[in-house]
Amino acid sequence: MSSATRLKEEPAPAEAATAAPRASATLGDKFATRRWFSATGLLALDVAVFYGAHRVLVWANLNDYLVDAQFTLFWLPLALLVPVLYIIGGYDVRRQMKSFGYTSEHLIAVVVATSLAALAIYSIAAYNTLVKPSRAVLLGEFGLFLPISLAYRWRIAPWVAARAARKSFLVLGAGAAATAFYEAYLKKPNRQQLVFVDPHERRVGEALAGAGSPTIEGGAIEKLQTLGDAYDGVIVAEEAEKLGPEVRDTLVRMHFLDVPVYTLETFYETHWRMIPVFALNSLWPLQMGFQFTRDYPYLHLKRLCDLAISSIGLVLLLPLILIVAILVLWRTGRPVIFRQSRIGRDRVPFTVFKFRTMHAHAEPGSPYTLERDARITGLGRWLRRFRLDELPQLWNVFRGDMSLIGPRAESADCVAEYEARVASYHLRHLVKPGITGWAQVSYPYGAGYDDAVEKLKYDLYYIRHHSFLLDAMIVLKTLYVLLSARGR
Repeated sequence: MSSATRLKEEPAPAEAATAAPRASATLGDKFATRRWFSATGLLALDVAVFYGAHRVLVWANLNDYLVDAQFTLFWLPLALLVPVLYIIGGYDVRRQMKSFGYTSEHLIAVVVATSLAALAIYSIAAYNTLVKPSRAVLLGEFGLFLPISLAYRWRIAPWVAARAARKSFLVLGAGAAATAFYEAYLKKPNRQQLVFVDPHERRVGEALAGAGSPTIEGGAIEKLQTLGDAYDGVIVAEEAEKLGPEVRDTLVRMHFLDVPVYTLETFYETHWRMIPVFALNSLWPLQMGFQFTRDYPYLHLKRLCDLAISSIGLVLLLPLILIVAILVLWRTGRPVIFRQSRIGRDRVPFTVFKFRTMHAHAEPGSPYTLERDARITGLGRWLRRFRLDELPQLWNVFRGDMSLIGPRAESADCVAEYEARVASYHLRHLVKPGITGWAQVSYPYGAGYDDAVEKLKYDLYYIRHHSFLLDAMIVLKTLYVLLSARGR
């Protein structure tokens, strides 16, 4: 072949250097468009349905002033509804929208938004006599919105699931880390399949983790180049220095072009809202992006909220607290209040207060409540189910021992055992313990070391992403837990 022919057929160096970035840019646009299109579509449907309900109810009531009250009866409620739905993940199509949990959270979110809208509108009306709220319109538009919004979410759920089933995550790695990730993935409600690729081509054709597990494939570079057609993203389950320079450069370029590329830690955080213990080191709290600091302004606001809510709660719930105390005294005798030393922020011990739910002279046994634990009284089982035994902890919150939201306060014996076995367990004590928390609403009641390690992953996520938005999500999920009576 002549040199002239060779020059004609081969791309120029500059063209070859820009071909891959241009293809990756197109791929990044495709992923970004796909992600935003789904969320925007749901938001547009919500706005249209809420506006339709508003117009129908205004027409049905035939009141002239309602036409002029569009701000307080439509825009203000809508401005409260959308953020509350966003907080619970109402615009995240990756969620299982036909599940009981999602439906319950959606219901609670609409009820909360209705309550906030009513509070805001009637507060405005108290200072502006020109504002005349209409209970029929306000309650009616939320009442119509709830079943309709759930209906089209249920309708698109099978389509989303079918689309997700056609895509897979490309996992780069075939070693111990990849195997551990696969086993964790099986325990989660994921819809995408996993395709494991050995970047070193050493285990191609082998089963990753025994019979029934995925077969390891090769051709990492070729698969990365066709990512958008077959895969929903890349998960790197291999140490960076063990990847070839071509693979590393391709992954970095894709990441900055908005293609979903995850390390194991970022996948855990993004998709499962937890932090794997194996990804931590002693300097983890010093990493960039760590939300919690000693002087983080939100901590001061949170303390003010704790003081306000606990004091108001103690006053408003005093009749219920007295009723529960009388029932405990009547059914099981003294003592009515259970006291125990727990470990708080900075490992400072404090005394936690709860209504007694076990027999007064029960054997100590396990530090955890077991299923059908014989030590629990009949009344205590009922109190635990609806979390009424935790009402006295409002006093702990008022005193500053605890917060309304934070990791569960553990006993000194449990803390000593777990800190001896898990190097990162002490990080839980960077924040105050709470009555409820991210681990409490995300993971079932734990009754042993393995459960404690799993819940630690959620506690660490909370510590890293400590914010008003996350606390608001925990409050809504706690309402769901209370209403579904899932306490033990």
